[in-house]
Amino acid sequence: MSPNNKRNLELAREMLSPPGATIQETIDSLGMNQYELAERMGRPVKTVNEIIKGKEAVTPTTAVQLERVLGIPASFWLERERLYVQALTAIEHEQKLDVWAQTWLIQFPIKALQKLTWIPKAEGPAKMVAALLSFFGVATPDEWTSVYIGEQLQTSYYRISLAHITQHGALSAWLRKGELQAKELNVKPFDRKIFTENLVAIRSLAHQHPPEFKEQLQQHCAKAGVAVVFTQCLPKTNVSGVARWINNGQTPLIQLSGRYKSNDHFWFTFFHEAGHILKHGKKDFFIEGVAELPLDQEKEREANEFAANYLIPARDYKTFVSQGDFSESAIIRFADLVVTHPAVVAGRISHEGFIHYSEAASFKIKVDILAECD
Repeated sequence: MSPNNKRNLELAREMLSPPGATIQETIDSLGMNQYELAERMGRPVKTVNEIIKGKEAVTPTTAVQLERVLGIPASFWLERERLYVQALTAIEHEQKLDVWAQTWLIQFPIKALQKLTWIPKAEGPAKMVAALLSFFGVATPDEWTSVYIGEQLQTSYYRISLAHITQHGALSAWLRKGELQAKELNVKPFDRKIFTENLVAIRSLAHQHPPEFKEQLQQHCAKAGVAVVFTQCLPKTNVSGVARWINNGQTPLIQLSGRYKSNDHFWFTFFHEAGHILKHGKKDFFIEGVAELPLDQEKEREANEFAANYLIPARDYKTFVSQGDFSESAIIRFADLVVTHPAVVAGRISHEGFIHYSEAASFKIKVDILAECD
């Protein structure tokens, strides 16, 4: 907080007049002292003194007593108290915002959040803190820590601790944006059977990869009760995808960043997260790509296997690699045979070392949802 702003807030607080000041003025004009007022109200002198000093609130009972003794309506005293508390709260909040600007705001990539219009541009750190609190939907940084960071897994809103991640502020903002995007979708109640059936149509999307693939993917998933959102990755977060349940465990959410900007990575990540939704529990929370987060290796293996075998049937893939022909024409023929995109085949065999990654590049289609992960 700047010295000038700190002093201005202190002066504003000192100049703020509590209802008790009006009570004192009134009894002075009537030639009455606090002892007499207390006696006529039937209240202890100490209590009346604290009300006059603003240390004690004017309650409805006190307001009625003041009306009877001083002849000024109870509604006047209650409104006087309300305005005083409102003004005092505003000053105290402004003081806290200035403190939070120094201790909390620095954890977030504010310029990136403003550039993406996730938070509005604001004049001064205190207003930026207020905008960020509104974005997260929390009252104070303490609630942000409780809801979005969680030092202990069992107390964290996400059942996962982000406390020791270097970019935890940016990652929490990215996760929050996914929640807000999901609220805008019209998603039916989750139906495991329909979701499993719709994955067949989604696999066809991965094969054809039409220009409107994102919209079609969202629609297929929404009909099965799964929210799918595409969220621009914030700098240095390196997240590629997330699978979790929102709305008190009623709605599975798959959040994708498009980090690697290619269709094979995009579709593998989606089916990987779909595998988590179908195979693992509602309390599980999976964040892909953040090296500082510990992973459940067995569950990750299961999700990887689900994605790999869904995109390319295991038996067919085994036959293909056993033949040892990884030429361009062989990749295209095999992709046609198993009805998947050649980039998916090329991406997998390059990942497993059968060809160099540069040889797979020509098959890939660029997928860009304004990812800025690196």
